[in-house]
Amino acid sequence: MSEVLAGVHLWVKALHIISAIAWMAGLFYLPRLFVYHAEMGGDHGRDEMLELMEARLLRVIMTPAMIATWTFGILLALTPGAVDWGAFWPYTKIASVLAMSWFHGWLAARRRDFAAGANAVTGRQYRIMNEIPTVLLVVIVFSVIFRF
Repeated sequence: MSEVLAGVHLWVKALHIISAIAWMAGLFYLPRLFVYHAEMGGDHGRDEMLELMEARLLRVIMTPAMIATWTFGILLALTPGAVDWGAFWPYTKIASVLAMSWFHGWLAARRRDFAAGANAVTGRQYRIMNEIPTVLLVVIVFSVIFRF
């Protein structure tokens, strides 16, 4: 297994980066849709359109991209020599990815709230929450690149 992972390491790394970019795109875009949705004021036709966009973004792009990111990330972690477990950076990356996964789940719950007509979060609050993936992305990139 170790030899196979070492042989496909660059392919797995490339697929990990591609899936992470797709996931991040959704994590940036879905809260923006929620801002518009929260500030629309109950226009039924627009609500339906936004709910459809939100559901498809989450189901077709974000969740598969998150699963792929985790899968390829785990394969990278299992590749001999790819991770220095004695360093601090793998733990900051793991903590950030866990936080990003929590944020994904929080967004999925808010989408269900919109679908049920029970959204209790304001557009301003969604704008603030939209900064979470940016901060986590910075921590992840700096952790991996500088390996501190």
